[in-house]
Amino acid sequence: MKFEIITIFPNLFESFEKEALISRAQLKKIISIKAHDLRKWSKDKHRTVDEKPYGGGAGMVLMADPISRAVKSIKSKSIKGRVILFSAKGKTFNQQTARRLSKYDQLIMICGRYEGVDERVAKYIADEEISIGDYVLFGGEVPAMVVMEAVTRLLPGAVGKQKSIEDESFKKLKGVEKDMATNFLEYPHYTRPEIIEINGKKRRVPKVLISGDHKKIEEWRQKKSKSN
Repeated sequence: MKFEIITIFPNLFESFEKEALISRAQLKKIISIKAHDLRKWSKDKHRTVDEKPYGGGAGMVLMADPISRAVKSIKSKSIKGRVILFSAKGKTFNQQTARRLSKYDQLIMICGRYEGVDERVAKYIADEEISIGDYVLFGGEVPAMVVMEAVTRLLPGAVGKQKSIEDESFKKLKGVEKDMATNFLEYPHYTRPEIIEINGKKRRVPKVLISGDHKKIEEWRQKKSKSN
C-alpha cells in the first residue's frame, strides 16, 4: 500500500511514520508513506497555494490548480488507487470504510487547511470526501494519520497476530444483521494480576475468565459484547 499525502505541512508526518507498528510496516515493505509539500506544485516564486475566496469572506482557500498538478504527478497509472479529500462535509470514516480502502494499492490523501479547499477539487479531482467526525480541525493531517493507522492494521502482516484483527470491535459477526455487525463492540479485556486494589477496594478478574472452561468463556464474551 502506498500512502501519498498532499499537505502544506509535510513535517507533521515525520514522527508518525517513525514509531511503533507504522514504522514496522514500512520496514516490512507492507506500506510506504510519502508526504508531499503542495508548494512544490505552485507556479510563482512565492510558492503560493492559497487565495482569497470569491464572493468575499474570512480566511484563505487552498487553490485547485496546484492540487490538480500534484495529484496528476503522484497518481500511478499502473496500480489501483483512490484520491481522498478530507472535508467536514465528507462521509464519516468508519471500520467499513477502512476495510474498503485497504483493497487499494495507492491512497492519495489531500489535506485541506485554512477556510477549506476550492470546491472543484471535490467535484473533479477527488474520488471521495471523508470526515473523521462531526467537529472542525485545523487541517486534514490528523485525519490522514487516522486513515493510515486504520487501513494499515488491516493489511496482511502489519499486526503480529491475525486474531487481533479477527476478534475486535466493529467486526462482522456470523448470524448478525448487517447494521448490527457494523456497530458491534468488542468484549471487555482483563490481564494479570487477578486481584488489584483500586481506591481502597479489591477488584477481581471475572471468575469465568480464569475457569479454563473455553465454552463458558466464549459465551461470556458474546454476552458482554455490545452494539453501540
